[in-house]
Order: sequence, then structure tokens, then C-alpha cells
Amino acid sequence: MGIKRESTNEKAYDKTPEGEQESETDSVFEYKEPCLNLQLAVAQTQLGNVGGEPYWSWWGYHDRVEWCAIFVSWVADQCGYLDAGVLPRMEGVLPYIDWFKARGQWKGRDFAPSPGDIIFFDWEGDGLADHVGIVEKMENGFIYTIEGSSGDVCAERRYTFGSVPIFGYGLPQFG
Repeated sequence: MGIKRESTNEKAYDKTPEGEQESETDSVFEYKEPCLNLQLAVAQTQLGNVGGEPYWSWWGYHDRVEWCAIFVSWVADQCGYLDAGVLPRMEGVLPYIDWFKARGQWKGRDFAPSPGDIIFFDWEGDGLADHVGIVEKMENGFIYTIEGSSGDVCAERRYTFGSVPIFGYGLPQFG
């Protein structure tokens, strides 16, 4: 199985490499790469998307909305994680945090995240998270992320570990 990179309308885990026959037993759980790598691979294919239309329209909106949390849910859906219960389908940042806290999968700003963890930000400094993304890696004191709706673009960003805009992390249980 492979990832189809040219379309944002179909689930990545449903794809079969060109020239191969799809097996009736193919499923997200038989994917040969670790699940968190699939999540990052899907997110990376979306880098540079401006405006977020594939994500907010997937949610059911007809006009643009803030789409950072919807982007995280869209990526999870492409990987089969919504159906598997690994991540929830959320359009808002705060319900995502509540979901992780209710499951004991929440860590604060000073936690060293792993690739695939969900990172939350408090840009307004009011004690409430208002933005979310996916951790790509942590290296040399920096956290690298992939974020939707970051300046209305899907982009990679870099933050100093433990810095103030970081609110905390949700830790998906990939299995």
C-alpha cells in the first residue's frame, strides 16, 4: 500500500502503488510504516496549501473558517485514525485538549514531544490554547511542526523547546 500524494479527497491508507492489485485484506492496520510516520507523510503532502479549502470543505463548511484543528482531524482521517479512535474529529482547539486530558494523554509545555504528538499554542497569552499542529520532530532544542492555518497556509514551523507560546501536547496512542 502507498500514499497517493496528488489528491486531498481520498484517504491515504486506501491507496495501492501503481501497477499493483489491491488486496481485499489491505487495511490501515497492515501498513508497513509506523503509524506516526504515516501521519507525518500525509501532513507533509499538504505543505504549501493556501486557504485550507480541502480541509474545511471536508468538514462541511462552504466558506473559509479557521482550520488548524480541522487540518489535524483531516490528516487523522486520511490515516484511518478517526475510525480507529486514535484521534477525534474536532474543529476546535479546546475540545481537542479536553479529549486528551480525559484519556490521560496530556502533557504540559516542558514535555519533550515525539513525532506525531499534537502541539497546542496559546498565542494570545490568556491561558487558553488557540492554535494546534502536529509535531514533526524535536532536535537541538527546537520543536519542528506542521500546522494548518498558520498564516492561512499549511506550513512547517520551528519553536524553541518550552517557549511560552507552547501550551502543551496531546499524545495520540498509535497502537
